[in-house]
Amino acid sequence: MHLAYPAVLAALLFCTGLYGVLARRNAILVLMSVELMLNAVNLNLVAFDAWLSRAAEDTLHSGQALALFTIAIAAAEIGIGLAIVLAVYRNRGTSDVDRLRDTAEGHDPDDPDSDATGRALPAPAAGEKAEATA
Repeated sequence: MHLAYPAVLAALLFCTGLYGVLARRNAILVLMSVELMLNAVNLNLVAFDAWLSRAAEDTLHSGQALALFTIAIAAAEIGIGLAIVLAVYRNRGTSDVDRLRDTAEGHDPDDPDSDATGRALPAPAAGEKAEATA
């Protein structure tokens, strides 16, 4: 098999994972997209190892060994990442990345009594009517 086929497939996998990281809001889907990117790297490692071992008459297979290390690191990363996501979901009640960033900055976008900086708006005086802001 020619080297271009697995390289193109790995590039498509990596681009799909990159799109998932940049476009998704759910933290679990972001972790799955990172795993997709790591699998694209593993595919490249194994494909280039097979191609170079045929060209150099080498039997070391270091690319496949590196792929095994990458798989072990990815398994540890997904385990720790999932534990963090579950802990954040338990504390905050959401796994939406945008809402978690807003709460970390001290700004709740759903709170009508706060402005864009997250500070509470002053309460109207006793004799004044509350004006509606557009």
